[in-house]
Amino acid sequence: MDVDHRLQRAVQQFWITRSKQQEKQIQSGVIDASTRGAVTGGTQMGGLEVLVADVLIEAGFDQSEIQTRTSLQLPGYYRPEKKWDLIVVSKRQLVCVLEFKSQVGPSFGNNFNNRSEEAIGSATDIWRAYREGRFGNSPEPFLGYIFLLEDCAAVKRPVGHKEPYFPVDPAFIGASYSKRYELLCRRLVHDRLYRSACLILTSRDSEAGLTQPAADLTFQRLVAGLRGHVLAFRESGI
Repeated sequence: MDVDHRLQRAVQQFWITRSKQQEKQIQSGVIDASTRGAVTGGTQMGGLEVLVADVLIEAGFDQSEIQTRTSLQLPGYYRPEKKWDLIVVSKRQLVCVLEFKSQVGPSFGNNFNNRSEEAIGSATDIWRAYREGRFGNSPEPFLGYIFLLEDCAAVKRPVGHKEPYFPVDPAFIGASYSKRYELLCRRLVHDRLYRSACLILTSRDSEAGLTQPAADLTFQRLVAGLRGHVLAFRESGI
């Protein structure tokens, strides 16, 4: 499989789907000409989900073991369940869990905090559920986080911060939203909340289609880790 080419196509599909969703809702009169119509469609990351599913099929899983549209709920510890974006259950074992998230402007500020809280909270919840035995005797699943961020001037500018009582982490001082997301993804992996994470920047006006600003947070690296995890699972004979 040509992962690089498929990734380019999946990211292009993100913008095409987003535009179609927004235009459809504007024409139907459901919403005004804002960005909300593109947010509520819910299938914008479908191209990336299909790509990851194909990687898993190539690695040896059957299509019936991979869920991307239905039956995505997994039990939590702090809440009854959460609906993930892609899961693999094989031989009654939880093998892989992936989350696909994106952010397009203009509201980068509030959404960064929301995305951070979601990523940290979801991982914390599922790992506690795992330790409580909610997934039976499954070995540790591969937990992956894929984030797509609009590449524009607003995400490249330094962002201010407030510290009325205590100083913030120096790593965030003068960091752009792009850099903040990079730090978030890297620290999620460093602290083992996720086995792997990737950060993709994409511009709707760019012929290049996408960039991956951090070598340790590429889609290709995530796929390599995913394949390794699948190989270990299959060789274990569980």
